[in-house]
Amino acid sequence: MTELLDLTVDAHGGLARWNEVTAIQAALSITGAIWYVKGQPDVLKDIVMVADTRRERVRTSFVNDDRQSVFEPDRVVVETKDGTLVESREDPERSFEGQVQDTPWDAIHVAYFSGEALWTYLNTPFIYTQERFRTEEIGSIQADGETWRRLKVTFPEEVKSHSREQIFCIGPDGLLRRHDYTVDILGGATGLNYASEYRDVDGIVFPTKRRVYGYEGDYQIVPEPLLVGVDIGEITLS
Repeated sequence: MTELLDLTVDAHGGLARWNEVTAIQAALSITGAIWYVKGQPDVLKDIVMVADTRRERVRTSFVNDDRQSVFEPDRVVVETKDGTLVESREDPERSFEGQVQDTPWDAIHVAYFSGEALWTYLNTPFIYTQERFRTEEIGSIQADGETWRRLKVTFPEEVKSHSREQIFCIGPDGLLRRHDYTVDILGGATGLNYASEYRDVDGIVFPTKRRVYGYEGDYQIVPEPLLVGVDIGEITLS
């Protein structure tokens, strides 16, 4: 691990505590312009997600609907809450091929995109201590009156996430300030993902507010529209 990764892991609760956690349950509201563009406004406005920490898997329950989805890298399932299958898709990533900006999404697309995104977000920064992830510190930047050190992470092929290379901007306190990436399944769309409103949950520190904007050039924010907003309510660890 790099010294910067050590710093941010410790700031977010430490690896020893994290190794005791097998799943994260979070009540969420996920909003923003992308869901309107994709014909799914407010689809994730009132949900509960359970993200595994040992494997890439996310179960999403819709609070006001008899429906849940299960995201895994090679298969996405939509079912009723008693487990009755509604639909499923093998190799779901392939279903994004050929899409353009305003291509409508179905329930499987929503489950895949939100699943791979939130699995990464909720497990950051702890999963990057695994040998299959490559990490290196790159040049720091000045932002919001602070010096942000930057950790570049290269994801392994078997982990589905926004892109193979992502950058995590770390504040002086070791906490994540911003998460920078492009999104492969959205044709390389850019994202500056600002993290804030931290909360200590049984020894693990989570940002409970995320705001995602596009960027141009050398990480110059495009302030409108807000692409994705993530607000987290109750969090439970098991």
